[in-house]
Amino acid sequence: MAEEKIIIGISQGDINGIGLEVIIKTFLEPQMLEICTPVVFGSNKTASYHRKALGIEDFSFNQIHDISEVSHKRANIINVYDEEVNIELGKQTSDGGKYALKSLQAAVSALEQGKIQVLVTAPINKENIQSPDFNFPGHTEYLDEKFGDGNSLMFLISDTLRVAVVTGHIPVKNIIQELTTEKILKKIQTLHKSLTQDFSIRTPKIAVLGLNPHAGDNGVIGDEEQTIIIPAINKAKEDGLLVYGPYPADGFFGNGTYKNFDGILAMYHDQGLIPFKTISFGTGVNFTAGLSVVRTSPDHGTAYDIAGKNVASEESFRKAIYSAIDIYHTRMQNKELGANPLKINFIKRER
Repeated sequence: MAEEKIIIGISQGDINGIGLEVIIKTFLEPQMLEICTPVVFGSNKTASYHRKALGIEDFSFNQIHDISEVSHKRANIINVYDEEVNIELGKQTSDGGKYALKSLQAAVSALEQGKIQVLVTAPINKENIQSPDFNFPGHTEYLDEKFGDGNSLMFLISDTLRVAVVTGHIPVKNIIQELTTEKILKKIQTLHKSLTQDFSIRTPKIAVLGLNPHAGDNGVIGDEEQTIIIPAINKAKEDGLLVYGPYPADGFFGNGTYKNFDGILAMYHDQGLIPFKTISFGTGVNFTAGLSVVRTSPDHGTAYDIAGKNVASEESFRKAIYSAIDIYHTRMQNKELGANPLKINFIKRER
């Protein structure tokens, strides 16, 4: 039986960046509408401005007022604002943040109400979106407050690599204060749960990176490995998880050790994202694990420098759509299996 086509909610991101460009380019492909029904939360006027700036003539959104009006054969757009907006492609402006937030809030509201099944977010600017309604370092933290329990995980995924981080969008000077054995253990547990329920890896192998160069060299270059990280790894092992490390980050990626693991937990943002983007940039996806809902995004930012020039690649955004669909269906299938032990036993016997 073919999997049911789901409704994907899409936030437009910063109106001066490449968000709408990669959205439009993604759904120029008719095949995309065979696997999902997209609904962009934004403005048809804003989208038309981008389409004209890109010189794309053979595309238009189906404008609707409510999810109940969606066309399953078109890319849909819901106007969450009607006013004329000053679009300045390639520039960071207050309007860029204002209308990115309007779009995100509307998409999240639809997700809370069950009107859409998953959320895919186009890139925001983390500075101009700040407001009394959005006082967060990024999407991950905002969505954790809405759909998480404080233990969500920034999880970068590709066909060959899955990297999560303990600390996300915080200053480097604050990393050590944020790292505790309890926090690392919770992130390991969240990563393990995601690998099993979202990717159907039944006994995932997880690698944990050290914090210091050479993973501290047994305390010569810092003792955080001995005092904080190793106790978390040992506790996870006591709980029956397959967790290894801490590994020195440079050699771990440099010699290809990462290929031996289903998931990798880095201690901080750049430690995980620099090697990930070096290996998988343009084909990677940012997935927020540990939420009650599925949210993905492309692995790039607003890219102001190329906005409106029709040179942005939509590959990562398309991968974000694919990943959201796959994760949603996998999660639903695993929930069904979890509620049906006889079915699980039958599958085990078949194997």
